[in-house]
Amino acid sequence: MGGVEWPLLTIVALVAAAFAAGWIDSIVGGGGLIQLPALLIGLPDQTPVPTVAGTNKVASAMGTAVASVTYLRRIAIDWWGLLPLVAGSALGSALGAQLTHLIDRRAFTPLVLGAIVLVGWHTWRRPALGLHAHPRHPGRRGYLRLAGIGVAVGVWDGFIGPGTGTFFLILLVAVMGFDFLRATTLAKVANLTTNLAAIVVFGVSGSILWGLALVMGAANLLGGLLGSRTALRNGNAFVRRVFLIVIAGLGLKLAWDTATMVAGG
Repeated sequence: MGGVEWPLLTIVALVAAAFAAGWIDSIVGGGGLIQLPALLIGLPDQTPVPTVAGTNKVASAMGTAVASVTYLRRIAIDWWGLLPLVAGSALGSALGAQLTHLIDRRAFTPLVLGAIVLVGWHTWRRPALGLHAHPRHPGRRGYLRLAGIGVAVGVWDGFIGPGTGTFFLILLVAVMGFDFLRATTLAKVANLTTNLAAIVVFGVSGSILWGLALVMGAANLLGGLLGSRTALRNGNAFVRRVFLIVIAGLGLKLAWDTATMVAGG
């Protein structure tokens, strides 16, 4: 597989992780919290970071693509509003990639952790949030805010990565007043854009294990298909519950990263 002999158990474990990641990611995002750590554990220690990231992006993009199509067939969206969101996402992702050379991540992660805690608490305290659409900021103001959301989350995706779909969902619900299903639909397409842009960069540099990536991608795709259908069948209340679980997981992950960095000096 890509010129590398993989133990069968490792392949099975990575495929299972990709399936679970695709299922979760298709509903509320955050699949990278499963798939990326699985790759870090399963791949040899000497595997370059760009190779891990590139392989992860290919697998994620396949699941995100099928989830996007599934949602778009069922959920009506404002296509004009999607354009600034996607454009902002691409720009933000490029900026985020540049920030990796300029900003110490140790100063960035605690800020994001604080935002996660506030969002989770806010969502928990407001049971109706995202269950029904209450669109705000129509017209040009709305398009500018969608572009801003794209830039903000795109920066995170280019700079850090995991949780991108969840952050899209957070802002589209909280800022724009969309319900969870419509926000998830837009988040999928925007996240697919950032993934494809990253794949081009990693692919050109030869930083993708294509055999492993495609096998994991097939599992992620299946998980994404089942997850999106589950969300559409069960509605906004189900998406909200999964959202809160993923927010808790993302918060714990960032808290652990912050504690580790502090302990390490």
